Amino acid sequence: MKYFFTIILFLVGFQTSNIEKESAFQDGEWFKFKMSYSGFLKAGNATLSVKDTNLDGKPVFHVVGKGWTTGAIKWFFKVKDRYESYFDKETGAPYKFIRKIDEGGHTKNIEIKFDHAKRIAEVNNKKKNEIKTVATEKDVQDMVSMYYYLRNNIDVAALKVGDEIKTNMFFDAENYGFKLKYLGEETIKVDVNDSDVKVKTLKFRPYVMAGRVFKEEESLTLWVSADKNKIPLRIKADLAVGSLRADLVEFKGLKHSFQIEF
Repeated sequence: MKYFFTIILFLVGFQTSNIEKESAFQDGEWFKFKMSYSGFLKAGNATLSVKDTNLDGKPVFHVVGKGWTTGAIKWFFKVKDRYESYFDKETGAPYKFIRKIDEGGHTKNIEIKFDHAKRIAEVNNKKKNEIKTVATEKDVQDMVSMYYYLRNNIDVAALKVGDEIKTNMFFDAENYGFKLKYLGEETIKVDVNDSDVKVKTLKFRPYVMAGRVFKEEESLTLWVSADKNKIPLRIKADLAVGSLRADLVEFKGLKHSFQIEF
């Protein structure tokens, strides 16, 4: 369970754009997810919200992701996570990223500021009272901004089953190459906003590192709605011990109408 909420908040933001690259989100968008462990044990909740704001005089989107344990699990493994990203409203480039987590006593409090002209990131580890500068890759994204960037820049209409999407990501104090594979379309049943409906989805397979947490590098599966919103509807993760699942249960503030199958 240690990395559960990191996984969820890392992935639920992934959404893709239509061919015209029309923005898929707006100020006021909000999601809530219900999480379960091994298919039956309620594990917790997570939320994602988008707001317009300004950072150092620049118009930005401010995305906040929160995750927390509920029910019986919180009595023996308490989690309270918060992720924040400030990214440019036009380019999607991140300016500031905050990661403040407490996962069963494992804590981090990190703030990162990006200078894209110099290709560096200032990493402030507030827990250790350490600040360092790290070189970054071109067009780097943080773990939250990356998915909102992909949301408006991937041409889904051109994707073929088996295609792989690659991006550069900066997490904590390191550069990572992130990759996910397109698996095609699938219609699934979901229960959102108290309505049990069928939704046409786009299915993806994010690659992860096999080992202590995941069974293998293809242990994650992600479904997003195939409409203009590209809402993350479901995530499944096969872990070294048990499995985890996150389902979207509430949303509001969508930019486009939510499309269902009849």
